[in-house]
Amino acid sequence: MLKNSLANFTLLWMLLQVLVEVNCQMTPFKPSALNCHTATFIDNKLYIMSGWSTNLFKSVKEFFYLDVSVPFNTQELSWQDLSNINMVPPHGFATSAKGGVNNDTLFLYGGETLTNQAMELVYTFDPHHIIWNPQKITGISTIRKSRITGVMGYNGKFYLWGGITYETILNDMLILDTISLNWEKGSLVNAPTPRIFYGATLLPNNKIIYIGGLNVDIGFDNVTLNISKGIALSLSEVYLYDMINDNWDAKITTGKIPSNRCGFSSVLGLDGQRVIIYGGAFNNPGYLDTALYVLDLTNYNWYIPKISGIIPKPRVFHQANVIGKYMVISFGIGYDRTVESDILGVFTKNVIEIEIEISYRIFNLNINNEEYVWTTKFDPSVPKTSPPPSSSPSPLPSPSPSPSPSLPLPSSSQLSNSLSNNSNSNHMVGAIVGSLISGIFLSVGGFFLYKWNKNRQNQKIINENNNHNNEEKAMPTERDIHDYDQAMGNNEQEIIQMPRNENYESIIIPANDHHGQEIILTPKNENTTNNEPIIVPDTEYHEQEIMQTPKNENTTNHEPIILASTEANNYNNYGQIISTSSNDRLSSQILKDEILQAVKQEIAQTLKNELFQVARDNNINITKINAKQD
Repeated sequence: MLKNSLANFTLLWMLLQVLVEVNCQMTPFKPSALNCHTATFIDNKLYIMSGWSTNLFKSVKEFFYLDVSVPFNTQELSWQDLSNINMVPPHGFATSAKGGVNNDTLFLYGGETLTNQAMELVYTFDPHHIIWNPQKITGISTIRKSRITGVMGYNGKFYLWGGITYETILNDMLILDTISLNWEKGSLVNAPTPRIFYGATLLPNNKIIYIGGLNVDIGFDNVTLNISKGIALSLSEVYLYDMINDNWDAKITTGKIPSNRCGFSSVLGLDGQRVIIYGGAFNNPGYLDTALYVLDLTNYNWYIPKISGIIPKPRVFHQANVIGKYMVISFGIGYDRTVESDILGVFTKNVIEIEIEISYRIFNLNINNEEYVWTTKFDPSVPKTSPPPSSSPSPLPSPSPSPSPSLPLPSSSQLSNSLSNNSNSNHMVGAIVGSLISGIFLSVGGFFLYKWNKNRQNQKIINENNNHNNEEKAMPTERDIHDYDQAMGNNEQEIIQMPRNENYESIIIPANDHHGQEIILTPKNENTTNNEPIIVPDTEYHEQEIMQTPKNENTTNHEPIILASTEANNYNNYGQIISTSSNDRLSSQILKDEILQAVKQEIAQTLKNELFQVARDNNINITKINAKQD
């Protein structure tokens, strides 16, 4: 009896455990409200690690990821929890990046704990085997730093500048080689003043730009993010660290300089020529501040871009990653989770306006390609740009999804090189456009030829009917080819059949070339009867040219115009009949004009489409040429 009861209890307990485990697996994981966490993008997964709980201000041990290989809506996030394999103590203020031999390992450095629990200086996470490991790094002796923004270079080295340790704010450059697992140090010459919570971004020319931050403790409002205690550092000056030459340089900025701030995020724009910053705690400058600013790296000018979509509230102590064409912002302080999602997305919409003026074969283009759109939908099908190449050999692909232009504006020769690089795609486009234009030409030409032929047949019927009612005023002479060759320079008779006109009178004037007599019929005058010609005699060849103008524009009857010589007995007479129709000529001219107009319109439209495609494709390819030359 006791055995049966024990067996039943065991079965019941096992069933209960299975039900609990299944229920836990079916319940969607909802992470805590976080700030000062880390966010690392590896193999289409965004890994979120630890940080502070915004509501309770305590460190959490959560570790989870979001799969971004499929489309998703930020209002319906499907987080995958990996906290059960997390061996890293709860912490905040750490920094992370993707690196290692194959550039597919998560490196976690520094951070602070609230429980004084022992924590290694560096941890790595292998996403293929789903395992964490502490790392022992050789080289110089180092100490733990926090509240920094680490930047992984194209050479596989993790650059860790500034930060705080034991209440001391630093400005040293600590470098972790993630391939050889060795510590190095960078130069301090001309380095910026010590600071924390700054913005740092890797540029395509192997430089890191450092912006803003703090060098003192501050206090700020969690809703407005306005700093109420202390002053953040100015963004009127930015600093560049050259990873190749190990030196520092400062740049003065202009334009719409953002107010002093800290705890913001910064990423490189997809064109490689802009740095985008978002959010942060700021000192109230006396006007309504904005959450999104752009720094143009070609002239270090700040400006507020055109923004559309549902604009969210600004955040501080969040993280931002470039995924595809999106700037993906995760968690932070300053938003209401019941209204807004933990994840925000913003992307650059390429708006290209092209004006083409065809004048002396000159084309003028006005291009504006910047509009930032806040969105709740993520589409990974957008092609990702190639990573920028390093000026020095590197065993790693670039960890940055940004394209690879250098900062200076491209020259005309570089534009030509970029266009030649796109020759294959342009040939294909040209073939398609050529086929389209050919089809249009055939269709338009066939239609107008059919219309013209039909009109000509109708006109011919009308002409035949009218010819029965008209008289022939001249008969053609017989053509003698032999006589024609001899008579070309002498007295020549040419019969041109023109429409009959009874309302015209003739005026005979000397011919221009042969000094003959030219008869021109003019409208009948009341004082002149029966269209009597006025004859002006010629003194040389005594030749008469008779030319008769149409009776009206609609007539189709023709009369001959006779060019006769008074000395025909001394020369071989030659006559030629040329029959013309004003309506035929008019129909032919209309056909030519209409076809020409259609061709002009098609060529203009084709030019617009091709220039639109070239401007959009070369926007990224131009910058690749500059980086290669750098």
